[in-house]
Amino acid sequence: MKLTITINGKNELLECAPGEMLTEVLRRAGYVEVKKGCDTGNCGACTVLLEGKPVLSCSYLAARADGKNITTIQGRVDEARRFAQFLTAEGADQCGFCAPGFTLTVLAMRDELANPSEADIRHYLAGNLCRCSGYEGQIRAIKNYLEAQHE
Repeated sequence: MKLTITINGKNELLECAPGEMLTEVLRRAGYVEVKKGCDTGNCGACTVLLEGKPVLSCSYLAARADGKNITTIQGRVDEARRFAQFLTAEGADQCGFCAPGFTLTVLAMRDELANPSEADIRHYLAGNLCRCSGYEGQIRAIKNYLEAQHE
């Protein structure tokens, strides 16, 4: 099956097999910044933005993405770099494997929620697992990042 998808602003014509997940199609097309973690929709490493909303691409049928806009971390690299500075400042940047999906989720939350509380942040980020840094530094980094965005 052929899919027409806009990825990071570029129109792509991609092939997918019936039942194939979006992660596989994107990685085969060279978007290796989309990480493969658990392959069960539990870790968040494979997160992409679909029409601006975070989606776990390992559990999203590729055929459903036909005609849609997808953003990987490369599509928001400047914002991601700015957020990374806040993670680094809090010592929450460790190995980086979870960073693309985690960062896209934070950016989507920033776009969607005007002034999230800590409870809102924790709820929005549920399902983004990090094996290295722990979550307290990440929460501090997010709060500092969001505060800086309002200044």
